[in-house]
Amino acid sequence: MISMMYAGLCTLLVIFLALRVVKWRREHKIGLGHGENMELQMRVRAHANATENMPLALILLGSLELTGFPPYLIHVLGGTFLFSRIIHAWGVSHNSGYSKGRFWGMVLTWLPMIVMAAFAIIGSISSQSQ
Repeated sequence: MISMMYAGLCTLLVIFLALRVVKWRREHKIGLGHGENMELQMRVRAHANATENMPLALILLGSLELTGFPPYLIHVLGGTFLFSRIIHAWGVSHNSGYSKGRFWGMVLTWLPMIVMAAFAIIGSISSQSQ
């Protein structure tokens, strides 16, 4: 299954982002919160934002694949989503304000999610009418 590959890659990204948080916490002895440390706050948000968006996207991606959507479409949607999460994490991790990585990361996160949601809704409605 193609979506399993993207789930695996997204999981590795989340673990990488979590390790960055843990490393910073240990180096700076900050247990909970961010201790007014902007670098830690950016790392925490990069990790949290990934975990906030990935579950729905991966559920939708897997559902589309299971219902027979073409493999190329699963790759386009999954690849775009994974790329978006990488550039968003980079953007959030390197700038606490506006950044192109953060902006385009969210645009490219939401775009495939909206497309997948529309396909899921339309597919569900059309399968009920048959």
